[in-house]
Amino acid sequence: MAEKVYKKKIISHVIEQKAREEPYKEKFIFENGDFPDDKASYGDLYRNSKKIAAELQKMGIGKGDRFAAYMKNHLEAIYLTIAASMIGATIVPIEHRAKGDLLRHQVDFSDSKAIFTTEDLLENVLAIKDKLPKVQHIYLVHKPWIETGVTTGKYPSLNDVIEEKEPGDLGVWYTDTEMPLQMMFTSGTTGLPKGVLVSHSRTAMYSIIGQFIWGYTADDIAYSGLSFAHGNINASLIFPVIYTPAKGVVSQRFTKTRIWDICREYGCTTFSLLGGMMNAIYSEPSKPDDADNPVRFILDAGTPRSIWSAFERRFNVKILEWYGALDGGATFKQPGIGPVGSMGRALPLILDMRVLDDNDREYPPNVTGHLCQKSLMKSAITIKYHKKKKESEEKTRGGWLRTGDTAHTDENGWLFFNYREGGGLRRAGEFIQPEYVEGVIAAHPDVSEVGVYGVPAASGAPGESDVVAAVVPFEGKKIDPPSIFELCAKELPKNLIPSYVQVLDEIPKTISQKILDRVLRGEFNPEEKNIFKVENYLKGGKK
Repeated sequence: MAEKVYKKKIISHVIEQKAREEPYKEKFIFENGDFPDDKASYGDLYRNSKKIAAELQKMGIGKGDRFAAYMKNHLEAIYLTIAASMIGATIVPIEHRAKGDLLRHQVDFSDSKAIFTTEDLLENVLAIKDKLPKVQHIYLVHKPWIETGVTTGKYPSLNDVIEEKEPGDLGVWYTDTEMPLQMMFTSGTTGLPKGVLVSHSRTAMYSIIGQFIWGYTADDIAYSGLSFAHGNINASLIFPVIYTPAKGVVSQRFTKTRIWDICREYGCTTFSLLGGMMNAIYSEPSKPDDADNPVRFILDAGTPRSIWSAFERRFNVKILEWYGALDGGATFKQPGIGPVGSMGRALPLILDMRVLDDNDREYPPNVTGHLCQKSLMKSAITIKYHKKKKESEEKTRGGWLRTGDTAHTDENGWLFFNYREGGGLRRAGEFIQPEYVEGVIAAHPDVSEVGVYGVPAASGAPGESDVVAAVVPFEGKKIDPPSIFELCAKELPKNLIPSYVQVLDEIPKTISQKILDRVLRGEFNPEEKNIFKVENYLKGGKK
């Protein structure tokens, strides 16, 4: 094995050093509601990750190989990430709501050799197992509160691996900071989700952001319930917490009803949100102790302008607005600086972000154009899509990385988000591909045609949409809206369930048979008798 030369940009190197210097320093608490917390110090992170790394090696997984982590937010996902770093492998986090073809695509396209999942999600994996020829191993993460009727004894347990003795030297020591640590999937705005290869050096950038943008100190406890498969939690909590003196508290999923109680219980000083989540919290009934909380600022991407100031007053917090995309772009606006509604300016000394036309010429203020970025550092900006060399090169053509979003500036250079290019729908910070929803609804026995489009979100979150499914019944048939919602709830992740079903005699289309969504949006009225709202028909349809 090569001599150990520690690199600050490689996460497993950082963990090993910290485990020697501060082995008992607690870094993560995964709160599990009514069940005991899962906790980890630097020492725990190092020992347990090393055990998993050795197990991966036994499975034949090493440098350049990939494996999938398909689960809610659990501490084991962090162990798996550090383990991947130790052996030069790449972890592929997959959103726990994915199922069917979406799940199959992400596992198969990533060339994952193994899947780590939990018992409640095993059935989704087994449903597509025959379509996953590259998967050689399925491991389970057992949680005492998960009870299913699925027989799980035939699958090895990651819990048993963690209970084993710490292994000896792994026999490998990688120092290439450009090795991919993660393959994170985009939301698939214009097609199937693309796999973005995230290098160690990029994750190390979050240490700079954590220190100088978020301003995390030893007194800070960051909280998040955002998905491990979403880039936000990596940038706002996981990697900044590893690199800085701060501590992290994580929930299995976002909760608007418990968020303040969690922050009070654990002393959280900040938490991160996406778009409409802030409106969901604000819409909860007011309580006398709303302003009595330890939170000093909230990291939010897409704060609705209509409630921005009122939210700060009601909960006695400040909002640090920011923008970031998995495949490019980063801005921030410190609390109290700049206009309300702006997503801020580019990271100083690191990025140049501008609004450009199709020929890369800068637009004047108040004109909507392509939001693009360029590096101010020595190395040029690159993006690596798995198996998509052409798309990777096009993304940074001419030295400008095209974020895929549109924006405008004001006279003082503050950036404002407009919308996602290509007509993608964004809900709670995630982009939705209409074809996924259309494919499910099209299978309904009474539906002759279906077209999915978006209308401005009732929450007022900038750039976000409520999803509308326009349906036409077969001749002689009648649409039963509850059955449409129930079908979607069964076959789709919750975030893809339409907000409305709109029953029409005909869906307007172009000559090329594309849906004229601009016509549908212009005529949309939620009070019309032919439009049915999900929360009136499907219990728990919207949280």
